[in-house]
Amino acid sequence: MDFSWTQEQLNYKSRIIDFAKEHLNESIVERDAKLQFSREAWQKCADFGIQGLASPLVYGGYKKEIDILTATLAMEGLGYGCKDNGLPFSLNAQMWTVQLPIAEFGTEAQKEKYLKKFTSGEWIGCHALTEKNAGSDVFAMETTAEKVDGGYLINGCKRLITLGPVADAALIFCVTNPKLGKWGISGFIIDKGSKGFTQGHNQAKMGLRTVPIGNLTFTDCFVPDENRLGAEGAGWSITTSSLEYDRGGILGSQLGAMERQLEDTIAFIKSRKQFGKSIGEFQSVSNRIANMKLRLETSRLLLYKVAWLKSIGQSAMMEAALLKLQLSESFIESSLDAIRSHGGTGYLTENEIERDLRDAVGGVIYAGTSDIQKNIIANLLGL
Repeated sequence: MDFSWTQEQLNYKSRIIDFAKEHLNESIVERDAKLQFSREAWQKCADFGIQGLASPLVYGGYKKEIDILTATLAMEGLGYGCKDNGLPFSLNAQMWTVQLPIAEFGTEAQKEKYLKKFTSGEWIGCHALTEKNAGSDVFAMETTAEKVDGGYLINGCKRLITLGPVADAALIFCVTNPKLGKWGISGFIIDKGSKGFTQGHNQAKMGLRTVPIGNLTFTDCFVPDENRLGAEGAGWSITTSSLEYDRGGILGSQLGAMERQLEDTIAFIKSRKQFGKSIGEFQSVSNRIANMKLRLETSRLLLYKVAWLKSIGQSAMMEAALLKLQLSESFIESSLDAIRSHGGTGYLTENEIERDLRDAVGGVIYAGTSDIQKNIIANLLGL
């Protein structure tokens, strides 16, 4: 297991950091307060090639085949350079739960139609799995797809869908055969404006406020056979596969944010003086910094291991669960330590310290709660 990076990969990460610092940090406090998603920043990322990391070269991607190692390092760089945690979060949501499944399971026509538009930034895609009664218990899904002549009629409602209010196409998962349990779930791609497809409003939330999140409603929405992704009943396999990549990508961005957070906090405590000396000389403060560093590096090792396993085609179910649990909980703890270390300055919204904490809280909920990650880990250990 070799966690070293090539010079090409490191140079690419540096370019992403420079790009993010220069182009993606405008008016974040104002946009956060007003729940504003920046389509302009999204397009800038596409023009740079961010979305292309999750598509093969033939469909506008970065390389001939999707390179998960390079993509993970790139997401880390994006999280470090971009202070708007919501933008990397939303990019990862499209890249790994919409683009990747289409790249891996889609027909040639689906790849041609959707991947090029997602990669270029022309379209935005969302992944719709969660429902009112189907969050952690995904098998309680109630949205149905009834087979009819030439396609399916979809009825139901998806909730808390990242990018749902602004998506040009949605990859949704429905029950096609309730008797088969998880093997009775199928995936479908539905275009914006399809009859019977309604996109809800952007819902206000505690953190990640620059990301539009809302409900999707389907009322006798007809979807042609050619818009089913993969075989009927393959939906659970598709979404399970993509979630390992999704966790790696999103958490890669969070790792970058944690590194930036640590560096900013160290710079502050070195400059802040009380009782005639830097507050970093007080053990209670320096211990917080040590804890932040420990969380960062243990999270980094888990992240790189997941990326490495996926790069060699191996399952990373255990490692992805450990990563999700460790990094998401660590981001909250380190965000609290950053605020404590900055004191009153860190509590003020205008200084952009407290926003990391609000953004971090979502990490213990989305893409599988911390409780669910513990259950997965315990089950894989035979308990």
